[in-house]
Amino acid sequence: MLWSAFLIGFFGSFHCIGMCGPIALALPVQKKNRFNLVSGRVLYNVGRAATYSAIGLVFGLVGQSLSLAGFQQSVSIAAGILMLLMVLLPSKYSQRLYLLKPAYGFTNFLKRKFGVLLTRKSVSSIFLIGLLNGFLPCGLVYIAAAGAIASGDSMAGAIYMFIFGMGTFPIMLIVSVAGNFISLKVRKTINKAIPAFMVILAFLFILRGMNLGIPYVSPQLQQSEVRDDAVICH
Repeated sequence: MLWSAFLIGFFGSFHCIGMCGPIALALPVQKKNRFNLVSGRVLYNVGRAATYSAIGLVFGLVGQSLSLAGFQQSVSIAAGILMLLMVLLPSKYSQRLYLLKPAYGFTNFLKRKFGVLLTRKSVSSIFLIGLLNGFLPCGLVYIAAAGAIASGDSMAGAIYMFIFGMGTFPIMLIVSVAGNFISLKVRKTINKAIPAFMVILAFLFILRGMNLGIPYVSPQLQQSEVRDDAVICH
């Protein structure tokens, strides 16, 4: 389901304009020419994707451990349910799923670092801004992380989250280069469609975990073979 990672990133990037757009627009430029402007913005987005990939590696490792224990199907169903909760619950309740008190302190730390790095005009500072930007608390990132866990493999989780980052790349690059050209009306229309897409995706994860033997939608997972191999190794 790697395609779902790109779609989450692409459609979610219209939401990202409001949160990460100001950071992208404020990125420094070494010398004011078109090449430096574009290359700096590309580097910023690569930094974000690199952080997402590292997050995916960690969550994929968790999913791998659960998969080896025979819980891959349950993890996929749980990931789907988590997506549904984040989309369908009122915002004042859904935010409690991920906005814990330690996150506020970490967000403030990131904001201070952004303030320092934005005053510098170096290639490394632009890349670091992208790396740090990837750690900002975001519901879409957590949904992608749930997909990384459901992948059941550390490398698959890293790839899943990297593709998610690449999904956000086109819109965020255009916005950072051309400015906030997408009208508020267009963004509102797309933002209204995002929850519907996320609900469909959540049901696909749930179906995947139900092991119904439907090609591409709910393929038969050979959990028993994994457990048999583990017994033979002992």
